[in-house]
Amino acid sequence: MDSFLVLHQAIFGGIAAAGFGVLFNVGPRLLLWCGAAGAVTLAVRTFCQQLGWNLEGASFAAALTASAAVQLLPARKEFSSVPVHVVGCIPMVPGSFAARAILGLFAVSTGRAENTSDVLLTSIEYTLRLAFTIGAIGTGLAIPSLLMRGRTPR
Repeated sequence: MDSFLVLHQAIFGGIAAAGFGVLFNVGPRLLLWCGAAGAVTLAVRTFCQQLGWNLEGASFAAALTASAAVQLLPARKEFSSVPVHVVGCIPMVPGSFAARAILGLFAVSTGRAENTSDVLLTSIEYTLRLAFTIGAIGTGLAIPSLLMRGRTPR
């Protein structure tokens, strides 16, 4: 286990999530919480991947952990949990998979691919992994809020 890698991912995940918080205008009070959620999600995902989990399963566990942690925070008027755990999970979206899928589809559609069937299969693989990872993140975010629905609304 490489604890330095987990720490590295946590630090930069927190920075990225805080940046997305600024981008989505969550307010200065929530930026620290967004950064903390981003740090938790990428630390958990990296830890799970080091245990041998695939990207989709690790992303689900990380989103579930962050969402549960945010749901367990004390309810206050100035604290809305929705932007915190959603913004905290944005750094986990696999942008490289999306880019590779789109570039492969462009190569096939323009006729520039050497072996069209291989490029198309690789593109479909990246598209499916992207879709499954985003679905895992969304499911992980939804479960704690559905389970804790009876709590005081925020």
